[in-house]
Amino acid sequence: MKEFIFKSFEEMTGKDYETVGFKSGLEIHQQLLTSKKLFCRCPAGMYSEKYDAEILRHMRPTLSELGEYDGTALMEFKTKKDITYRINRDTICTYEMDDTPPFLINEEALDIALGCGMLFDCSIVDELHIVRKQYLDGSIPTGFQRTAIFALNGKIPFKNRQIDIVQMSIEEDSCREVSDSGHSRIYLADRLGMPLIETVTGPNMKTPFEAAEVAEMCANLVRSTNKMRRGIGSAREDVNVSVDGGTRIEIKGVPKIGRIPLLTYNEAMRQWNLLRLRDELHKRKITKDSFSAKWEDITRLVKKVYYQPVRSAIEQGLSVKCVVLSGFAGLLHWQTQTDTYFSKEISDRVRVIACLTNIPNIIHSDSRGENLTSAEWLNIKRAAGATDDDSMVIVWGNEIDTDTAVKEIIIRAKEAAIGVPSETRQALRDGTNGFERILPGPDRMYPDTDLPPTRITSERLEKLQVNLPEKFWEREDWYNQLAIPQDTIRELSISKFAKLFKYVVNEWKINPTLAAVALIQYPKRLKRNGVDVALINEEMMREIFKAYKDGLLSRHGILVAVRKSIVKGKFYSELLPKPVTTKEIDETISAVKEEMKSIKLFDEENTAKVLMGLVMNKVRINVEGKIVSEKILNHI
Repeated sequence: MKEFIFKSFEEMTGKDYETVGFKSGLEIHQQLLTSKKLFCRCPAGMYSEKYDAEILRHMRPTLSELGEYDGTALMEFKTKKDITYRINRDTICTYEMDDTPPFLINEEALDIALGCGMLFDCSIVDELHIVRKQYLDGSIPTGFQRTAIFALNGKIPFKNRQIDIVQMSIEEDSCREVSDSGHSRIYLADRLGMPLIETVTGPNMKTPFEAAEVAEMCANLVRSTNKMRRGIGSAREDVNVSVDGGTRIEIKGVPKIGRIPLLTYNEAMRQWNLLRLRDELHKRKITKDSFSAKWEDITRLVKKVYYQPVRSAIEQGLSVKCVVLSGFAGLLHWQTQTDTYFSKEISDRVRVIACLTNIPNIIHSDSRGENLTSAEWLNIKRAAGATDDDSMVIVWGNEIDTDTAVKEIIIRAKEAAIGVPSETRQALRDGTNGFERILPGPDRMYPDTDLPPTRITSERLEKLQVNLPEKFWEREDWYNQLAIPQDTIRELSISKFAKLFKYVVNEWKINPTLAAVALIQYPKRLKRNGVDVALINEEMMREIFKAYKDGLLSRHGILVAVRKSIVKGKFYSELLPKPVTTKEIDETISAVKEEMKSIKLFDEENTAKVLMGLVMNKVRINVEGKIVSEKILNHI
């Protein structure tokens, strides 16, 4: 492989990523804003920590249509987890618990999904077929997720090229995880069954920053429909990463787009360093065929060690076992990610599959002095028959879990001689990632026999096409031509008020900057003052703009009218201030001039400015400053 040493995240350039052959693709999940769930009629979007009952399940793999087991399902089965579901009778029915067949697909959700497919310029399928996708981690009580591909072969423009949209699916969401410790995993089932779409891009992104930019574009495109659910957990990204010589690794459930660059950088570094580790093993004549390892039970040998985790295990009557990795001396401290080493690849497997979740769950001979003494390591080395060329990994726990652990340690070490194993990995807060499960294969998918196909007619698509929004980047181009404030452009382009903005600017000739500020910045200003701006709707704003167009409100009066309309629930003409006549403006100016006689100005040239400010304080709600300014000039 090419000679290249990863630089720090800040120092890496586009050329560096080209050198290592960085490629990234996305799987973006977005909940749909529907009132009901996808395959039952329970309410969607009702979250609660309260629950009325608990259900215990154990997951077992099933054969695919070809008579084969999926590798991920087999891995999850090894964990022997007790899965507990906390259910709330207000959000869950017997369908979610797999005691009732599914209802027909939610047509509202399907319409939203089809519209999104057309926004991505996809080819829409003419018949929707539901399939089952195995999920043995327990996040879905049935052990599978109902999903259906509805769109294929789309695209979006990006820089000087296009990003492929490989496919889009409509599917039901999974449970919310509460805790995962040892052999017990607990879920809240309120989110279960909510409709979402999954958008899968091609591996077209060439740097970590491009991956984040494309994720933002895809998210904004569907949000521009204003039919997506918003808030924490409503959108999640799975990011696929590979480098030359590596393999597709899926980083699962990235909660924020801003975290994608560092996560993908670290995964690219991990794969590159694992390939370098493979080459080092080959130099040592260690291949998948020549790989050698063994293990010994050393419980009696370590009864008197002072290292607290091992000592506590002995006191609890647990087992301690040592795996000898032939020829691996020094390699467990081989760097993979930022401040992360190959030993964590092993520790993660032990944590996930053997369910030894207390950290640390292993120690190894490549970090001597940090745990056992040199004399203790020497005794273990003799007892296990290790040489100076070998590494030793010690693990502790009950008999069954440590049996599983030593097998997984050996499996993961052998994989190092092959290269980069196909995995799904978990996004960690520090920007690195950890093992979650084996990457699923096609054997996890099989047809759903409970639901008939759904015909997608051209008439249905034509009706949906009429109400589709413009592409948000086309709106942004126009906004830039209008020179509206930059901090309003992106938000307005995906706002529910985008159509209203276009109408009032084109038809009523309202100043674009004023319209953008009123629709985007005014609500933010009111929200900071504790006003519930979610109550603002298009009809309300249309009536307020009309009042402004008809000369019944000033610019400042728009903000006042919005606040009053929120309190009342809608706009009423009675909320408008009493019109101010020309005569009343003159009288106000005269009265203020009298008041100013008692004010001493340091610079008489500021008289007009001070007068203007004082008059506007009295009439700004329904009189434009331009009119007042002209009147003041006449008075002076």
